[in-house]
Amino acid sequence: MRQSQRRFLVKLGIVATVAAIAAAGGGAAFAQAKKYDAGANDREIKIGHIGPYSGPASAYGAIGKAIGAYFEKVNAEGGINGRKIKYLTQDDGYNPAKTVEMTRKLVEEEEVLLVFNPLGTPPNSAIHKYMNQKKVPQLFVATGASKWGDPRNFPWTMGWQPNYFSEGRIYASHLLETKPNGRIGILMQNDDYGKDYVNGFKAGLGDKAKSMILSEVTYEVTDPTVDSQMVTLKASGADVFFNVTTPKFAAQAIRKAAEIGWNPVHYLNSVSNAAGSVMMAAGAQAGVGVISAFYLKDPTDPQWQKSPEYAEWLAWMKKFHPQGDIKDNFNVYGYTVAQTLVQVLKQAGNDLTRANVMRQAASLDMTLPMLLPGVKIKTGPADFFPIEQEQLARWDGKTWVLFGKTYGQ
Repeated sequence: MRQSQRRFLVKLGIVATVAAIAAAGGGAAFAQAKKYDAGANDREIKIGHIGPYSGPASAYGAIGKAIGAYFEKVNAEGGINGRKIKYLTQDDGYNPAKTVEMTRKLVEEEEVLLVFNPLGTPPNSAIHKYMNQKKVPQLFVATGASKWGDPRNFPWTMGWQPNYFSEGRIYASHLLETKPNGRIGILMQNDDYGKDYVNGFKAGLGDKAKSMILSEVTYEVTDPTVDSQMVTLKASGADVFFNVTTPKFAAQAIRKAAEIGWNPVHYLNSVSNAAGSVMMAAGAQAGVGVISAFYLKDPTDPQWQKSPEYAEWLAWMKKFHPQGDIKDNFNVYGYTVAQTLVQVLKQAGNDLTRANVMRQAASLDMTLPMLLPGVKIKTGPADFFPIEQEQLARWDGKTWVLFGKTYGQ
């Protein structure tokens, strides 16, 4: 037999063998290889979450419930790449010691693939080093502290919402444009969360900070009220109020200001501007004129209520989360951050390792239905701040009314 004929027959044999493997179901061998870390397999993806369903920050518990309801929707539609989400959520009461306990349980006993959207600056600070030592994603944390965007030193931790320092600068910028001689009083939570906002605010004021800020008072998360702090701030002579609080205390501050007849220009941080659990709880008219920053579409804003995006969100609320408050933007937050994680897991495909989850989280460039126009989610290997745009809005007694430019574009 001639050499050329032998080569032809060898090639023919290889083709026949490949065809036989494919016919026997071996074609999958040529598809993306399946790779798993603890918490993932052919059937499910195990996701951990920690939030304050009790305690002084319990209003934020709405976020964890909304996330769970969105995952129910995903599972009802077939899951992610054929895998169902197993959502394990824990209550830490906004207590960092409890956060550590719950995190160890999720990572070491439940063996979740990742811990998703754990809430609060103090709770996340308590597990920051642990998560990175364990090389388990601490992904899209529900806090805007600046330290969540440090991939060089903490490559397993990523933020999601706009960072507090930058938001503080936005309020300062608006104040200098509209009331450059304002006399400022500040109420802040006495921890890194409060300090991050105030440091950004002072940086935005620049050299004028020392002359403009008359009074800074703090509160502890264990305090029953902030009534005495509000009386102190009014007595200082301040005509501008920077309110850096969590929802319970935000509502108290708004209500107390109205009770004592103090009507400063009032800036309220974005993490406590929910229409339902803060503004309505304080008394809808008590907060008229309060200014805050937004990156999500507020569900009480009429301009969105005829949009297909709002209709889709409302349909989800009615079917999967009927116990949720449609006036509460924490339900918009939970819906949107859950969509972000779903996109990451879709991109991860059959490589459900923790390292690949972080790679995909660091390669996003997209928008989502309930983000404000002009706001997008964009990350990179050196950019762990997914959302960096916000727009100011003013409370009119019924809803938040957007105004002005979008900052951060």
